[in-house]
Amino acid sequence: MFPLRDDTPRYSVPYVTYFIITLNALVFVFELSAGPPGSRAFERLLFQLGTVPNHLGAALAGSPRYSLSGFAFSILTSMFLHAGWMHVIFNMWFLWIFGDNVEDYLGHFSYLLFYLLSGFAAMFTHVLLNAGSAVPAVGASGAIAGVMGGYFVLYPRARVMTWLPPIFFFHLPAWLVLGYWFLGQFLLGASTSIAGSSQNAGGVAVWAHVGGFVAGAVLIKILPERPRRYRYASW
Repeated sequence: MFPLRDDTPRYSVPYVTYFIITLNALVFVFELSAGPPGSRAFERLLFQLGTVPNHLGAALAGSPRYSLSGFAFSILTSMFLHAGWMHVIFNMWFLWIFGDNVEDYLGHFSYLLFYLLSGFAAMFTHVLLNAGSAVPAVGASGAIAGVMGGYFVLYPRARVMTWLPPIFFFHLPAWLVLGYWFLGQFLLGASTSIAGSSQNAGGVAVWAHVGGFVAGAVLIKILPERPRRYRYASW
């Protein structure tokens, strides 16, 4: 199921969501300046700025090459890197659909804090469950999963226009669309863990998605709602 739009109204301009989308696009252009996706230079950039799980263990062991501050910084930078065109396009599409309403609820600054905390929680989940991995993790999807978790709590009855390939379109409740997505991520992560694989299926950090979604669902209950602003009709 692929969401196309939702029917939840908003009462403010989602400046932070626009900023995050723009920043991710600009960073991806910067990545392309190193070389096309899949090239050695492109992969080297992801390794340098992405989050490599086994670097945390090395930093905790006192390795002179790695530090906890450097590892924390890599989590921040990894949230704005993407491995290819479809990776960045799909992530930004989901943020476009669900981010504006969460920002409208929290207010701009609190929403930015919410987004970053969700991203950190998502990456820590991935690192803890893939501690020995030397593969860099990149992408905004963990933080966006947090946005989806927040939306799931706030607007479960919102209607989401959803495309079911190849030709079917449905208006489904948000709790079903987002709950189905979360369950799929959880089951995929569980299956790879049971199989004993340290890497998630298809190169997707599904545990980051699970951790981000749960973090967003919790944080949306902790962070205060902003004072409401209402649209007015002009005559």
